[in-house]
Amino acid sequence: MYPSYTTPHHLKQETLSQVGPWVQYGLNEAQKTSIPHAMMEIAAIAYLMGKGYDPRMAHQIVESWEVDEMF
Repeated sequence: MYPSYTTPHHLKQETLSQVGPWVQYGLNEAQKTSIPHAMMEIAAIAYLMGKGYDPRMAHQIVESWEVDEMF
């Protein structure tokens, strides 16, 4: 069951502020690699963040999975 929140606007702002920088990172990454690659990378980072990993650690973990810009 999901926790109930009394301030949905606060949840929206908190969520967007956490993922916003990673979306920007993904847009930049897509210019260097491909859109599917960038989306997979950002989705994996977001998933790990949801599991409780620090964002920077999540990024390092996902980057460690890449070999020649491929997963």
